[in-house]
Amino acid sequence: MKTRSMITGALILTGAGVITRVLGFVYRVYMSNVLGAEGMGLYQLIMPMYALAWSIACSGFNTVVSKVIAQERAKREYGNMGMVLKQSVIITSSVGLVLSVSLYFLAEVAAAYVFKDMRTIIALKILSLAFPFMAAGTCVRGYFLGLQETLVPAINQVLEQTVRMITIYFLASFFVPRGLEYACAVAVIGIVAEEIVSFIYIFVSYRKFKSKHKLVSRPSLTARQSLGMIMGMAVPLTANRVSGSLLSALENILIPQRLQLFGMTQGEAMSVFGRLSGMAMPLIYFPTALLTSLSITIVPAVSESLALGRMSSIRLTVSKSLLFAGISGVGASALFICFPDELGLVFYNQPIGDMLFLLGLMCPFLYVQIIFAGVLNGLGNQLFIFKISLISSAINICCIYFLVPMFGVHAFMGGWFASLVVSCSMEVYKIIKTISIDIDLTNWLLKPGLSAAAAGLTARYINSNYLQPAFGKFGVLASIALLFALFATFIVLTGVLNKEDIGRFINRKPAMG
Repeated sequence: MKTRSMITGALILTGAGVITRVLGFVYRVYMSNVLGAEGMGLYQLIMPMYALAWSIACSGFNTVVSKVIAQERAKREYGNMGMVLKQSVIITSSVGLVLSVSLYFLAEVAAAYVFKDMRTIIALKILSLAFPFMAAGTCVRGYFLGLQETLVPAINQVLEQTVRMITIYFLASFFVPRGLEYACAVAVIGIVAEEIVSFIYIFVSYRKFKSKHKLVSRPSLTARQSLGMIMGMAVPLTANRVSGSLLSALENILIPQRLQLFGMTQGEAMSVFGRLSGMAMPLIYFPTALLTSLSITIVPAVSESLALGRMSSIRLTVSKSLLFAGISGVGASALFICFPDELGLVFYNQPIGDMLFLLGLMCPFLYVQIIFAGVLNGLGNQLFIFKISLISSAINICCIYFLVPMFGVHAFMGGWFASLVVSCSMEVYKIIKTISIDIDLTNWLLKPGLSAAAAGLTARYINSNYLQPAFGKFGVLASIALLFALFATFIVLTGVLNKEDIGRFINRKPAMG
């Protein structure tokens, strides 16, 4: 069977991720112009319900299927692979169906007592239809990722975003004039459409893959053993992500309410929340396409190496991934710290510069944490991740509840920064203790930091004095391109990243057993 290196697979996912994020970003800009800040706030208010349903139905199983498929393929136990996938699909689709029926009939209760905004009823009922398709499709994506066959999941990503955009484009003119309630509903219809089309595509792709590669053998595990292995990993993972989704939903519900205690009206509070969660945060996470793809491919790569006892391979994988995370995080910080006001005005025509500046300070921690999650999942430390998640959320919620009424939305961002510092410190200690990796702060943070500062200050000076006054928004975009060109040049000149280093990492082949 054809194999790919971990980085090759990550690059395929990254290409799809970049396309998806560009499409998604265009979609968000379009929606923010149509709905305004308050409408975006209403839309963001119900999205944690979508995340919660995904967490309950299939989040743990996505990682479990990927991890188990990788370790069973390394041992050539193809029969076990099929059994694990079949059981996972049955469990997740059943849970998704129960969640779908429950939310549909309890939408009014949720709108009145959870979200405290009756305008969410229609959107919640429509959203419920997506859950069974989402659950089953997620497991099959995990199967392909476990085999490190990333092309199908990559195409699936782009297909999902494309379907969502096309659906909203054709329906927006009919729904949006009816008010925010229906405008929010049409955005959710796009989600349902993307999940149905994604489900169809991923299962057709699976059937074609199975018929082509004939990965068939007699299972060495009984159905009970397979189920026990699945649930033993899925339960803590699901508990972690469900608690994370519940706590995230609680944060999203509390922020507008506590902002009103700060002295804002309901509309003002929802507008601030919309600018933060619907505009500033998507910009901050936009550059993480490579890191997200790396985190996904790290899980099967580490699991496979762990099953074969290849610790040196794990250390290399983790070291190079953290190097890329450090470079990406510091580079993103330079962008959002040097051009916060310009980015808000160029993309949204909204004053979100103060939010982008503060969030930019968090980028190194946010980006490194993406890699930490993949490493710890690959090493089987799901319970540890669960504990970290609870600690982080507790810090966030305490800051929202007690400090936001006194200091406004900046108190939330300060609490988020504190939680990131605490969680990253605990995660890096756990990784060092588990695989004895050496921490290279000079190449991971110090040299990239100096390179980012030099590139950012230079680009900022040229933008303020030459490009923006002469070319407006195009001058800003040119300055941003200059920043990244200078940053990349300084990274190479300081020896942080070299040709041999990249080549060795990209050409490393995964073990086949």
